[in-house]
This record gives sequence, structure tokens and C-alpha cells, in this order.
Amino acid sequence: MRQVAASEETSVPIQTDADIVTARMLGRKMAVQMGFASGPATLIATAISELARNILMYADWGEVTLTPLKTMSKRGLMVVARDAGPGIPEVDKALQDGYSTSGRLGLGLPGVRRLMDEFTIDTQVGQGTTVVLKKWKD
Repeated sequence: MRQVAASEETSVPIQTDADIVTARMLGRKMAVQMGFASGPATLIATAISELARNILMYADWGEVTLTPLKTMSKRGLMVVARDAGPGIPEVDKALQDGYSTSGRLGLGLPGVRRLMDEFTIDTQVGQGTTVVLKKWKD
């Protein structure tokens, strides 16, 4: 696995199952290096894993970027999952528990939103999707 400092941004191209594991492990490692407790670090890793799995399932190309955040009063980690897939035609439905276009449980995006402190999604049909997550250290 690549070495990554908790102070630098890193990106992982998502093309295989192994890339999902790499992104998840790097995210968890970065969170721990930043001082996140084990529980929140695992939540971050789970969110990364779900977004990376969506990239692999639905898009031709994608990446997960991890960026440490620091404000005057708090520290956090930003996760950006970006792909060049088909986009999500019905975002409101995709954010509802149980909705799935793949026959899976439909807990992915709604679950990711619950795991993190901040969640935004920008999607254009035929152009791709970008999901931005932030988790702040308590």
C-alpha cells in the first residue's frame, strides 16, 4: 500500500476491486493519523468503500480523493468520489432507503449520507457524478 501523510491530498483511481480496498485502507489510515478514533475512522472507510463500489459498478472511470481539512477550530477529512458514468437520473429516489437500480439493498447513498457529517451530490445524466463528504473530528 502507498505511503500517505495525513497532511497531504491523495487520489486513488477506481478500476478494480483492489482499488476499492486501497481507497478504503488509505482513508482509514489517514483518519487515524489525523487523530480520529477507531469508530469514526471505520465510518469514513465504510463510506469510501460504498462510493468506490458505486464507481466500479456504474461508471467507466472514477477516482476517490482524500483531503485533510483544517479550520481555526476543527479538523476533518474530505472525501470526493468522482466518476464519468451515466449520472443519476432520479437523485431524490437514489437517496431513499431501499431504492436500487442494481437489485441490491438500496442502502448505499442514504447510508453514506448518514455516516458522514456533510454530504453533497452533483450529478449530470450522461456526464457523471461527484459526491463530496466531510467528517469532522470531535
